[in-house]
Amino acid sequence: MTTSFVDQEPVRFDRARARSSAETLRARRLDMAEPAEPFVRGWAPLQSAMTDALRHPPTSIAEVLSIQVTVQAILDQLPPSPANNRVAAFNKLYTTITREVDVAVQNTSLDLRDDQNRRVTATEPEFLEQLDVEFAKLYFAALDSWNRDQDDLCPDVWEVLFRRAGDLDLSALVAAVLGVNAHINHDLSLALIETWKKLGPPPDRIHPDYLLVNKIFYREIKPLRRGFSDDWQMDLDRLAGPIDDWSQRILVKVTRARAWDQAVKLWPLVDDPDDFEQARRLMDRAASLLGEWLIFTDDIVTATGDLVTGGWHRLKHLLDDGDGADR
Repeated sequence: MTTSFVDQEPVRFDRARARSSAETLRARRLDMAEPAEPFVRGWAPLQSAMTDALRHPPTSIAEVLSIQVTVQAILDQLPPSPANNRVAAFNKLYTTITREVDVAVQNTSLDLRDDQNRRVTATEPEFLEQLDVEFAKLYFAALDSWNRDQDDLCPDVWEVLFRRAGDLDLSALVAAVLGVNAHINHDLSLALIETWKKLGPPPDRIHPDYLLVNKIFYREIKPLRRGFSDDWQMDLDRLAGPIDDWSQRILVKVTRARAWDQAVKLWPLVDDPDDFEQARRLMDRAASLLGEWLIFTDDIVTATGDLVTGGWHRLKHLLDDGDGADR
């Protein structure tokens, strides 16, 4: 059930309360982030290359993809070692999804099916492309503001990932999830609003092309997730099987539906920049705290996973030795 643009009641926005809540959330996030290793802002030693890559905002999906590919090449050269930068993990995932969206916009060979097994294509490619462009611009702006050490411009939710770009203790899988958290729980609502400014707000329903992207996520989520998993995560994934895929499909559906509803609620504030910014900041701080919780739980789960996997491997080794002894 989504909120309607039609007959909305006047918005009563408590700016002071929003500011207070945002500061409380930020303080809690920083308390959780305190043990993290010291970090330096910027994409050293390739700041100039990153600046050049992000110099011109994209105006089409083709340009989005071109920038993503260039950014990937830069991130893959950054510390801690080639192809191990944790932001590169998210950029790789995001580029894969963008390529699929591009195919959907072109209405070419993307084979997506609805519940009746009918082929699904974009109904309004202009909307889908504009949304993709606005979406990517927010990510590129975050990369650029971090590169320029503009603390006041880089959203907190992106800082959660960026400050750990060289942290190999953070799994590539969780790094990718941190990027998805930032992009969906913060950027997506703002991208929808920018799209509505240019193309007009939608009627009382979620745009079908918006839901089409859910199907792209569904199709790609298994290979993407398993491509980023450590050995112990792969062992658990084989045990969970389709249950894990189903749960992540539900997560995608819920978070993207929530982003749409959040954009609808923010829309009445677009004519008041101060109120809009306070609402955006509150959304940012909530998503960034969620990001820190993801890292906290990853530390616990990874330690447990390493222990369990080590036990499995030792047991297998003992059983193999026993078989040899019997022979």
